[in-house]
Amino acid sequence: MLQLSQTQLVPDAEAFEHPFRAGTLTVVLGRNRSGKTNLCRHIAGLACSAAGEVSLDGRVMSGLRPQSRSVAVVFQAFVNYPNWTVAENIASPMLAQGVKRKDRDIRTRQLAEVLGLEELMQRLPNELSGGQQQRLAIARAMAQRAQVLVLDEPLVNLDYKLRETLVLELRSLLQQSGTSVIYTSTDPKDAFALGDEVLLLDEHTKLQSGKPLDVYRDPQSYAAADLMSDPGVNPFITKASLVAAARKAAVRPEHVYLASAPPPGEVNEFQMDVWGLETSGDETFIHGSVEDNPWVVRCSGMAHVVPGQRLPILVRNDDIMRFGVV
Repeated sequence: MLQLSQTQLVPDAEAFEHPFRAGTLTVVLGRNRSGKTNLCRHIAGLACSAAGEVSLDGRVMSGLRPQSRSVAVVFQAFVNYPNWTVAENIASPMLAQGVKRKDRDIRTRQLAEVLGLEELMQRLPNELSGGQQQRLAIARAMAQRAQVLVLDEPLVNLDYKLRETLVLELRSLLQQSGTSVIYTSTDPKDAFALGDEVLLLDEHTKLQSGKPLDVYRDPQSYAAADLMSDPGVNPFITKASLVAAARKAAVRPEHVYLASAPPPGEVNEFQMDVWGLETSGDETFIHGSVEDNPWVVRCSGMAHVVPGQRLPILVRNDDIMRFGVV
């Protein structure tokens, strides 16, 4: 198990602790400049502003050089060996570890197949697209069989369809590896698709952690709720009829209903001034404002709404998230 103790991602930030269990994939979720890359560099032993103790299976690694840590890393700005073929790049960590050639070849082919590189084995990195080079960097890192695998937004340069395919393939492969996998992302979808656990970071501080569905259902703060929502949550100040005291509250876009299709249970009605809408055919995102706050309604199918319309919408009491007295 990888353990962080008294970790500060930047000076004067709130210190936190967090375990990364073996065989578990943890998605570190946060917006840009929230501290995700700093956390990765801290674990890998690379230069960064973070401080604190890093231990692996009870052994303190904080004073060890990166080469002495059983940590493999793929950053968004990936690096491959330019004069080696795809096959040689993937096999290079195993060659350094003294793995027998037969075993190297089997593992190299397996990783190449999973990551869609099997037809490119004899090409050099400069003959690959950016997405193919990123997949090569991931394959090489996975070939190390390190106890900890750190993936810092590794799929950000890939096209949407390939990204969706690789997410499913990676989850299956990584679960079989028995390593502690740390995967950073800005997209909450990755937490649900990949993560056994999720760690939320905001302004270089740990907000909350746990199983993705548990954090989604029971966010401990407004910031945590917003991070686990895409689009972000819709804020408002609750009225006395909803709670005893006025509190900052929020509701997720998927929990807002059109008055023409009311949900079961006790509901509250709001009026939305529609700004515009997006549709993908199977669902529609309606953008507007409620009580001077920007809101998004996410509904299935095609919604017959026009910009400038005053739209009645409904929110179930049970779907309102409340975050303390204002």
